[in-house]
Amino acid sequence: MARAAESAADAGLAGVIVAPGPDLVYLTGYQPTAITERLTALVLAAGREPVLVVPTLEAPDAERSAGAAALTLRDWTDGKDPYAVTAPLLDAGGRFGVSDNAWAMHLLGLQRTLPGTSYVSLTEALPMLRGVKDAHELARIAAAGAAADRAYGEILEVRFEGRKETDVAADLAALLLRFGHSQVDFTVVGSGPNGANPHHEAGDRTIERGDMVVLDFGGLKHGYGSDTTRTVHVGEPTDEERRVHDLVREAQQAGFEAVRPGVACQEVDRAARRVITDAGYGEYFIHRTGHGIGVTTHEPPYMIEGEELPVVPGMCFSIEPGVYLPGRFGVRIEDIVTATEDGGARRFNNTPHEMAIVE
Repeated sequence: MARAAESAADAGLAGVIVAPGPDLVYLTGYQPTAITERLTALVLAAGREPVLVVPTLEAPDAERSAGAAALTLRDWTDGKDPYAVTAPLLDAGGRFGVSDNAWAMHLLGLQRTLPGTSYVSLTEALPMLRGVKDAHELARIAAAGAAADRAYGEILEVRFEGRKETDVAADLAALLLRFGHSQVDFTVVGSGPNGANPHHEAGDRTIERGDMVVLDFGGLKHGYGSDTTRTVHVGEPTDEERRVHDLVREAQQAGFEAVRPGVACQEVDRAARRVITDAGYGEYFIHRTGHGIGVTTHEPPYMIEGEELPVVPGMCFSIEPGVYLPGRFGVRIEDIVTATEDGGARRFNNTPHEMAIVE
């Protein structure tokens, strides 16, 4: 919380207002049992004690949070104006960073009470608030990655041919939970032409022999995210399918080798994209090369052209190039990686990149 307040001051902000969601959990350990229309807000400002404004009926839960000892709780009861309770904590003419998932009604309520204030999203103002992980966080991300790897190893043993995508997706979800995930966020199973949609949701299509199948899955373990993708084939692939898979594998490796402290995030995207473009498939690589990961599976930084933010040790992000041939098949290979203090990079996913043949 102190670091967040200092970072806000360095960015020219009067402070930070954090609503329930990933930022609040990250900063205080507090997660309301239900997010409702009642205002809950953490107010941080350099040189001041952190204050958590909570509804009275939720104050006992907030008092039991990991960060409660460092907080002043200010509660409000139904029938009172929560914005009048919060206003004295804010500079009347200040500009504040606000967590991205704050409700519009609460932001408008604060503006109505303090018309001289202005607001900017935390992603825009403090994109690296959660971006650089310490050793404790890296250990949790490593554990989540290892659990996802174990799930992939097990899924290769199940039957694909003749089963629906939803069946394999259910298998993946069960495996993530078995290996310690508390939450499954996604299980993409894109078979045959469905693999050409990067965010295809597993559906009722029956997987057939000869299908390429994109498997992209992850969730939270110990509060930190996993996210990995491998592309497998049901039976023997064609020469073209092997060629495209090898191309994506080469691009993924190029992106990984570009990771080192000090390089701009866009250089990771450029390295991976160059391989695919030079091979004539550039128009079929239709998304950024990667995204940050932490207490959420998507967060800054982003590996995309135009992102000049430098990579620093402790940043954790995906490298996931892909080629998507509409109506035919798709290929994606993804690892979570981090930049290291010795000037290199480390993978948190270590399953083989070679195409696996499944039955």
